Amino acid sequence: MYLAGDIGGTKTILALFDQATGPHHPVFEQTFASARYPDLETMIAEFREQHPVPIEGAAFGVAGPVVSGRASITNLSWTIDAARLSTVLNGAPVRLLNDLEAIAQSVPILEPADLETLTAGQAIAGGAIGVIAPGTGLGEAFLTWDGVRYRPHPSEGGHTTFAPRNQVEKDLLDYLHQRYNHVSYERVCSGIGIPNLYAFVRDRLLQRETPAVAEQLAAASDPTPVIVQAGMATEQMCLVCRTTLELFVDILAAEAGNLALKVLATGGVYIGGGLPPRMLPLIKRERFLQVFRDKGRFSELLSQVPIHVILEPKAGLLGAAAAAMS
Repeated sequence: MYLAGDIGGTKTILALFDQATGPHHPVFEQTFASARYPDLETMIAEFREQHPVPIEGAAFGVAGPVVSGRASITNLSWTIDAARLSTVLNGAPVRLLNDLEAIAQSVPILEPADLETLTAGQAIAGGAIGVIAPGTGLGEAFLTWDGVRYRPHPSEGGHTTFAPRNQVEKDLLDYLHQRYNHVSYERVCSGIGIPNLYAFVRDRLLQRETPAVAEQLAAASDPTPVIVQAGMATEQMCLVCRTTLELFVDILAAEAGNLALKVLATGGVYIGGGLPPRMLPLIKRERFLQVFRDKGRFSELLSQVPIHVILEPKAGLLGAAAAAMS
């Protein structure tokens, strides 16, 4: 049996996997409210009281950078140490992965039902693979072939400087420079970035707001779900919200194309995170491919790159399980 976890600031999922059934089929799975526990060791101890089986290995995807087997969790006071967790698990090897690295780890074992293919392209065997995932923040990772299997590599590409493509995006950059010294892609292509786009569309483009949506936003602790729901509504759609999401999708397409060039992703680009499946009708438009490929002399190269949206909501847990088994 192998233990895998998807560790977040709000919730943590722990699950046991059997080598025989593989990472797609957890034997036991449980979700915990992270803030109720002083550390991961206490949570694991409670989980193992209910499932007291020997553990051969463990891996955890964590929402934060991993350095020398240690990680601090964003929005949580935990420090996770792989060596300490190994002691708790009676010496079983433990691996910590950045959350995007965990999603990347899942890519080679995703099944057709886990994906929405935007374009099949012409994947090159052993070619690098790019992974971009707008969730609360914007994560980016990539995989390279070592001659036997794909190996994931984390990055902090979501914090690179936002590069506008047209006059509207230039105006957006000017608008956000009034708030931030550095405008990264995460500021405009993530859950925390969507309210920035909404404010820009409201203040600079349409100069109006839907009263009912404005009332909901004023009462919401997190405005992003309100904006996404109102922008994707088929009835009584909010024009400011819809324009916000269309701008978001354009920026996502452009940065996915940037990532494809940076890592020469001839094996494909995979779009993960919680937001893209909720905007799938916009992402499936031909415009997404046009913006993705709009790279001048390299447009033809990008026209051959396969692009997939990851629909599996627990890809990070699946990837952690695959890492534990390997």
